[in-house]
Amino acid sequence: MKKITWALVAAGVTCVLAAGFAQASTKEEVQKRGVFKCGVSTGLPGFSIADEKGAWAGIDVDVCKAIAAATLGDATKIKYVPLNAKERFTALQSGEIDALVRGTTWTLTRDSSLGLNFTGVNYYDGQGFMVSKKLGVKSALELNGAAICIQSGTTSELNLADYFKENNMEYKAVVFDTHDATAAAFDNGRCDVLTSDQSQLYGLRTHLKNPEGAIVLPEVISKEPLGPVVRQGDDAWFNIVKWSLNAMIEAEELGITQANVDEMKANSKSPSVQRLLGLEGIAGKGLGLNDDWAYQIIKQVGNYGEIFERNVGADSPLKISRGLNALWSKGGIMYAPPAR
Repeated sequence: MKKITWALVAAGVTCVLAAGFAQASTKEEVQKRGVFKCGVSTGLPGFSIADEKGAWAGIDVDVCKAIAAATLGDATKIKYVPLNAKERFTALQSGEIDALVRGTTWTLTRDSSLGLNFTGVNYYDGQGFMVSKKLGVKSALELNGAAICIQSGTTSELNLADYFKENNMEYKAVVFDTHDATAAAFDNGRCDVLTSDQSQLYGLRTHLKNPEGAIVLPEVISKEPLGPVVRQGDDAWFNIVKWSLNAMIEAEELGITQANVDEMKANSKSPSVQRLLGLEGIAGKGLGLNDDWAYQIIKQVGNYGEIFERNVGADSPLKISRGLNALWSKGGIMYAPPAR
């Protein structure tokens, strides 16, 4: 090993490959441990939040469950690790968690300078503004001089500065570490405006003393593709996390649901359905998983449409429309590579 190491030093690639060697066994570690450690938010309705009994729910939580179902065959074998925005990347880099699924925006800087990889997008979002109806404000362009509550350590801080600079407006930032603290400050009148991803605004509004007294303004000032994150240097684990999400999107497109997956597995003649459910093609071999890895995801968690609707869509208190998160074939941009 020493000879190989010194040879690589001479070639100038030691750091890259050393990281790969050190992190090449996340799947094996998870399977040996029997528990998948998933980093989530400290509490955001619709995405990742625990109830009074400690049971977690949300669209991000369901992605965690999909990864556990694929890797361990059991969507309940998860340790949820709540993290604020400042803690999240360090927790992943240090190995405290196996993957981060916490409303995290995919950016060039994060993809290239943190030693991390984004595996896809589970929610297409954009930053917006929420105000009290009492202000009588109809547009973000009317917010010159406003005090704005914002969570630290997020892309929202940078987007806010850019938007106000571009529109020759001024503001006072009132900064907090968590979603809950930011929303509480807005609710108690410490700021005029709350800014975050629009999906988060709808979720946080449900926790206000008077949810009907606040409105989300129409402007969307940024692109916020939110998705799971893993450490660089472990392609096998990267592929598992990526395809756990892709399988749910592909299942929705193929019409496979929790309710009909057994019938589809037994009777469908579609080659695409048979490949996804592990009856034909590469099945689980390419990922180093059991052939029924995708079946377990759909059976235990559901397809993408199902997790969207129950957590943030029509069947949830948030009632967010699919919008960009509709399938590409139904007016949105949600799209998975074919499982073949």
